[in-house]
Amino acid sequence: MDSLPSLPQHSLPAGLTRLSDTLWELPIAFKRGMRVPARIYATEALLRRMDFAVFDQIANVATLPGIVKYAFCMPDGHSGYGFPIGGVAAMDPRTGVISPGGIGFDINCGMRLAVTSLTLEQVQPRLHELIDGLYRRVPSGVGGRGSLRLRTDDFLELARTGSRWCLKNGYATAEDLALTEDGGCAEGADTAFVSDAAIGRGQEQLGTLGSGNHYLELQVARPENIRDPATASAFGFDRPNQIAIMFHCGSRGFGHQIASDYLKSFSKVMGPKFGISVDDRELACAPFDSPEGQAYFSAMKCAINMSFANRQLILHRVREVFSDVFGKPAEELGLRMVYDVAHNTAKLETHVLDGHRRELLVHRKGATRALGPDAEGLPGPYRKLGQPVIIGGSMETGSYLLVGVRSGLQTFFSTAHGSGRLMSRSQAKKLFQGGKLSQSMLQRGIYVKTASLAGLAEEAGGAYKDIDEVIALTAEAGLSRPVVKLVPIGNVKG
Repeated sequence: MDSLPSLPQHSLPAGLTRLSDTLWELPIAFKRGMRVPARIYATEALLRRMDFAVFDQIANVATLPGIVKYAFCMPDGHSGYGFPIGGVAAMDPRTGVISPGGIGFDINCGMRLAVTSLTLEQVQPRLHELIDGLYRRVPSGVGGRGSLRLRTDDFLELARTGSRWCLKNGYATAEDLALTEDGGCAEGADTAFVSDAAIGRGQEQLGTLGSGNHYLELQVARPENIRDPATASAFGFDRPNQIAIMFHCGSRGFGHQIASDYLKSFSKVMGPKFGISVDDRELACAPFDSPEGQAYFSAMKCAINMSFANRQLILHRVREVFSDVFGKPAEELGLRMVYDVAHNTAKLETHVLDGHRRELLVHRKGATRALGPDAEGLPGPYRKLGQPVIIGGSMETGSYLLVGVRSGLQTFFSTAHGSGRLMSRSQAKKLFQGGKLSQSMLQRGIYVKTASLAGLAEEAGGAYKDIDEVIALTAEAGLSRPVVKLVPIGNVKG
């Protein structure tokens, strides 16, 4: 990774209290209107490198009607739209609100991890062929159009049924759905609450990565990076230098249009109709049990389903490329799912709160669900282990597969979703050059194909926090436990 100038260390806000080496709290006196304290998971070093807006944004989250316990910010936290990236908030569904700014524009943006029986020694000679093939078969970049164009009726069915549509049409296996969060389908999705503009955008973007920090990466699990051999083996990593495929993408323009539509409509009604006032218009919201709130919830589920189907179609293309390059069916290459988990959603979940089981609406914005062992909703093979957790790092440094732990109940079983940005995209483009970065990575054994060299510069490893530091804190805080670090060897970048 290129050397960087030292990054500024920020002062900490008055009133911030250290609760432990990994946890800090802003009391309700920090900002007028806070209903609960705000808690931030970070070391002091990480905290001082967070952009100062994070503190104000997580305090704003703590003012939302119906919020329970705390507003949380994960260790990868940085400023976002409405919630900070890494923000988590659980609402009482009877008295609380639903806010698109607590979910994100890229609804159900998430991570999918697949493993193969191939080793680095087998893949290295074919690496360029594989990455070039993936670049051709999985469109990326702003406005990238997919190879699968659906008639409107078919797309509406897909938005209602998610990965089940893929299974029905030959793009998925039953095991794929079993190893996807919620089986790859959010029940109750209703396309009647989705605009024609959103549908038009979604029909053209199935099987695409998008831009920004989205990617499709080939990775290797080196023996020295296996942190928990027994769990790694249960997740499919059972041989040295094994090759995995990880990708990060979401609902593309479909989810973005849905979020935009409802932010606009909520802004018009939350004050006049519901008497709700927020300090930040980006937190526009509606009571969850109102017709407006339920309409958004149904539309949001359509975007969740489109996103699951999008990642499923990408996996189908990955299988095709591996099969073409190695001249064998993908199943003979051991190419199978590990898990698919989202980090931009709001879900009704049952949690133990103050000793009682309660249904809560949990917003996760750039935060990953991380269920512990024996949790409801885990697929059979993982029931006793806990949920696989996928936390992406930068394209230069590596990513992690972790597992949920029982102590995760402290955050409604939520954990980090990535390493988190240290600098803005504009700052990164001033410090890094895409062409130079690509060559530097190639010299270090990482072959990259990108739709934009300027976009590549924005995603330089130095623009992100140290993934190892974030994971160490995540483990120490009891949010999730690392299983294996996966190091990149090839990357298709949005």
